[in-house]
Amino acid sequence: MSDYVIETHGLTRYFGQKCAVDQLDLAVPRGSVFGFLGRNGSGKTTTIRMLMGLLEPTRGGATVLGYDATRLPPAARGRIGYMAEGHQVYSWMSVRQAMRFQQAAFPKWNGKVFWAVADYFSLDRQAKVRDLSRGQRAGLCLALSLAPEPELLVWDDPALGLDPVARRALLEAMVYVTGKGDRTIFFSSHMLGDVERVADRIAILDMAVLRASCSMETFQAAVRRFVLRFAEAPPQVPAIPGLLEAWRDGHELRITLTRYGAAAEGVLRGLGAEEMREVAVTLEDAFTSFLAQRGEKSMLFADGRRESRLAGGAV
Repeated sequence: MSDYVIETHGLTRYFGQKCAVDQLDLAVPRGSVFGFLGRNGSGKTTTIRMLMGLLEPTRGGATVLGYDATRLPPAARGRIGYMAEGHQVYSWMSVRQAMRFQQAAFPKWNGKVFWAVADYFSLDRQAKVRDLSRGQRAGLCLALSLAPEPELLVWDDPALGLDPVARRALLEAMVYVTGKGDRTIFFSSHMLGDVERVADRIAILDMAVLRASCSMETFQAAVRRFVLRFAEAPPQVPAIPGLLEAWRDGHELRITLTRYGAAAEGVLRGLGAEEMREVAVTLEDAFTSFLAQRGEKSMLFADGRRESRLAGGAV
């Protein structure tokens, strides 16, 4: 049995002249919670649809559970729990009908798991899907993907539209699923705080290209932020190895770097600041700094108040 449940090799997809996914090489370890990140339009959903065999690659390929993703046999599909973007379920079905429809496609089915999740989201068993709230529909999709007790869960932005209570239920489900070391979750999300809480590995797509694939700790350790305070206005920022962003705010200069080393430290200390301190960087800070436009920026608001704004630069 392979150590990887998903592997891609040069996976590429064009829509006309537009490249949606460009030569993606990815490996998802068995037993991991793998966050698949990127801005809107970066190619995450296209990648997931190719992994599920719903979309043919233009070139390259992928294997899922050891099988070619374009020819997944029914037995392999029975080991995968898939939640599509937008929580898609036939709107004319009732909750019970949706359960029976899904159950027929899987050799294993744990009804207790399904109804436990359904009850948590207060789903009326006779209610039509079209009458459910967005959060309830997401809860139904969650129940449908968990009840087969799959070896691999593939979720495309499962937290989309969920309120904090529903998102907490989703996180608890992730913890439940990975209680057994042989189960894997591969999910895309824009809720970076949630990703930081549950994922142990991440990959980042930017403009169809894979920019990072590593452990959470490795990524966060690679992006570091320093605050330099000066007696007067900060000087112009010189070329600094690994510079992602430089923000000036009054007498302070905030600099975010990647691959911080002796050369970058020497440049920072040579700026002549009265004080230089390192500050903690969250996954959201690191992600936005990593992907946004590189360079020096000024504050969005200039009315004398200390306002803040997310911004950053890409390597």
